[in-house]
Amino acid sequence: MHLHCERYGEGSPLIILHGLFGSSDNWRTLGRKLGAHFSAFVVDLRNHGASPHSDDFNYQLMAEDLKVFMDEHCLASAYLLGHSMGGKVAMHFALAWPERLEKLVVVDIAPKEYQDRHGKIIQALVSLRLEPFTERREIDNALLEAIPDQIMRQFLLKNLTRDDRGCFRWRMNLKSIALHYGDINKSLDEDACFDKPTLFLKGGNSDYMDTGDLVEINRFFPHARLDIVQGAGHWLHVDAPAEFLSRVCTFLGAP
Repeated sequence: MHLHCERYGEGSPLIILHGLFGSSDNWRTLGRKLGAHFSAFVVDLRNHGASPHSDDFNYQLMAEDLKVFMDEHCLASAYLLGHSMGGKVAMHFALAWPERLEKLVVVDIAPKEYQDRHGKIIQALVSLRLEPFTERREIDNALLEAIPDQIMRQFLLKNLTRDDRGCFRWRMNLKSIALHYGDINKSLDEDACFDKPTLFLKGGNSDYMDTGDLVEINRFFPHARLDIVQGAGHWLHVDAPAEFLSRVCTFLGAP
């Protein structure tokens, strides 16, 4: 599968992977800023953004997609940063092809299994018929009861686009995401480790990780450290962009 990406800057390659329901668009601002220090490749994972849709959707396939991406772009090695689901993809890739990475940054996700956090959201999106709507605010209002969090709704609505007839459609492959959502929640089960420098970043206000996860983290990533960005939630790069950028650049040794 040929993944879509946006590229910013010149220098050592840094690949950035978004989370579930996300896309390269969510990382445009930080991608440009990181592009001042690196050649930042902000990738759309399969079934997201402008990348192809597929009925198959799991971490192994997404890691393999990333390897193909690196081969296509002649990247012998790179820094890799992944947020949430993208962080799990990054972990899978690091364990499978450690020789292709220099350093790893995982943002607000642990290698453990997660309980259902998004099932209600997925159901609301899948069951919503977009044909009757002519304006985004109408879709926003239709989702209000099922998804009362305005920030989450606005994040999801960034996935809206229009087809050739001018009708709304989702850019992400909701059918495949819904079918394989259980796979996205699974823990890492590889019998391998990545013995290169690894940074786990946790939002101080996020419940996706806690310090107790370090035991499992160190099983796969023995040279990992966990930093906490106080005052930030799950979307650290949105809640505390300056602090996030500083932590990442310092860890990667940005010139």
